Amino acid sequence: MVAITPGIVVVSVIILAALVFFATEPVPVDVTAIGVMVTLMLVQPISETLVSVGLIGAPIVLFESYPGDALSGFANTATLTVLAMFILSEGVQRTGIIQLLGAKIASFTGDSELRQLGATVGVVGPISGFINNTAAVAILLPMVTDLAERGNTSPSKLLLPLSYASMFGGMLTLIGTSTNILASDVYSRITGEAPFSMFEFTALGAVVMAVGMVYLLTVGRRLTPERIEPRGDLTEEFEMAEYLTEVTVRADSPLVGQQVQRALVETDFDVDLLQLIRGDSVFLEPLGPKEIQAGDVFTLRTDRNTLVELLDVEGLDLVPATVTESELELADEGQNLVEVVIAPGSSLVGESLATASFRQRYDATVLALRRGGELIRRRIDKLPLRVGDTLLVQATANSVERLDNNRNFIVAQEVERHDYRESKIPVAVGIVTGVVALAAIDFLPIVVSALLGSLAMVATGCLRPTELYDAVQWDVIFLLAGVIPLGIAMENSGAAELLAGMVVMSGNFLPLLAVLGVFYFVTALLTNVISNNASVVLMIPVAIEAAGTLGAEAFPFVLAVMFAASTAFMTPVGYQTNLFVYGPGGYKFSDYIRVGGPLQLLLGVVTTIGVAYFFPLT
Repeated sequence: MVAITPGIVVVSVIILAALVFFATEPVPVDVTAIGVMVTLMLVQPISETLVSVGLIGAPIVLFESYPGDALSGFANTATLTVLAMFILSEGVQRTGIIQLLGAKIASFTGDSELRQLGATVGVVGPISGFINNTAAVAILLPMVTDLAERGNTSPSKLLLPLSYASMFGGMLTLIGTSTNILASDVYSRITGEAPFSMFEFTALGAVVMAVGMVYLLTVGRRLTPERIEPRGDLTEEFEMAEYLTEVTVRADSPLVGQQVQRALVETDFDVDLLQLIRGDSVFLEPLGPKEIQAGDVFTLRTDRNTLVELLDVEGLDLVPATVTESELELADEGQNLVEVVIAPGSSLVGESLATASFRQRYDATVLALRRGGELIRRRIDKLPLRVGDTLLVQATANSVERLDNNRNFIVAQEVERHDYRESKIPVAVGIVTGVVALAAIDFLPIVVSALLGSLAMVATGCLRPTELYDAVQWDVIFLLAGVIPLGIAMENSGAAELLAGMVVMSGNFLPLLAVLGVFYFVTALLTNVISNNASVVLMIPVAIEAAGTLGAEAFPFVLAVMFAASTAFMTPVGYQTNLFVYGPGGYKFSDYIRVGGPLQLLLGVVTTIGVAYFFPLT
């Protein structure tokens, strides 16, 4: 048994604190990761100071090269490869090929829910093997919601399978998910073996994907709830009947002659102006500078109590009619009532609509907010936003297109865009194919071929230079850079060896295959609470140590950890793609356990047996 040293105690405390922060998210996970890195960097100099004053006998050394090892995450091949894959995915997306594919699929599926479900999982799975699976879901989510609308199907029946199938697909190749790339790097660094090849575990990934898809099309289909009615009027879907109304300005109103912004926007009333009707003209944002005239008709978002007070104070009369979505969508402006999802890494996370100046910045008005199965329609301007929140937004077609182009959001419906580079489709697909081929034949390391492909995307015009930085999900990059030093500190301190010893004790009464299963399920449970990348960094050193102690091959144990970390089905926070669909699907937290629990158990057994079959344990 490994002796418990001060280094192990310090690292264990940091790990426990990190787990709490990852699980509760008082700050974003990437901030937590950087905090972990900085804390680890402070251990050695503080311990040296304590030695100098005689409080401890020896300094705690967590890094052989200080501070180089602690900062190595920023120059790590996994970090740079993931960065390049985001750029490659963006280059493919800008061509519009996914949207063209969606149109083809819609013509095939019609109003059959089974065909829609089959097309959804059948498309996202293979695609997720070759472009980052998180990006694949962000690209395909609008297509799938439109597919459901065209076929009069509840989007809830398709969106959770979309997320799950993207996880299966991500396990087909090395580049399918950032977790695979990170696992390959950690394994190579610890063992000195070559990193994973492009298709090293494709056979196992294909088996997992096939079993997962069969589950989603059979048992999973029955378990997946219909939380949202088939898409119809969005004002009905968000239950806005009591919150949308029209008022007309009386001739004696004190508002006449005032600017809209001062009179109705910058007030203490919980009210939003959606549009102004003046004679035969209808105006949307920006409404602030317009001067109010007698006879103006305003469409408002407010509750009944506020409306009564507003009518009495401001000299307004109620127009006795129910406002519907069709009345909010103007023939000469195009679609302007849409659902918008707050994306992971969005600068709006933690901000409110008021502090982010959402209305002024995007020329758009938020009517309601859906957080999972909860609908919020009052005082939404003051509510801190979270990843996965779905906003019901009223805006002009131009504003909707700007939102669609903004990395802070995912517009959950197809938006007619005019900037797709369809002529570049063969070029973008060729570049991704080249990246995969060069890495597969070992002509170039994956990090080199991916960076080369990123440059090629710009050189060929698939991407503009100014679009490179927006293409990268920087929260993921900083998360990787922050957690990689934690794995190094675990190894150097002996914490990984200590944890491995605890797991190895189960080998006294369990067969080797069962110990492999233990690693899968422990990692799966951990990943459903914290970041998948953090799970890999914590569990792979332990798995390698345990395999060595048991006299087993390390590679199968690493694969079990990697597959478990990349397939977190039981919570919306377990994987980014689960958060993508949380709001648009109107899901409850329990839905993920209901549908994902049996799937996690099934794939745990399949993966464990599959790993042992394809990669002998001894």
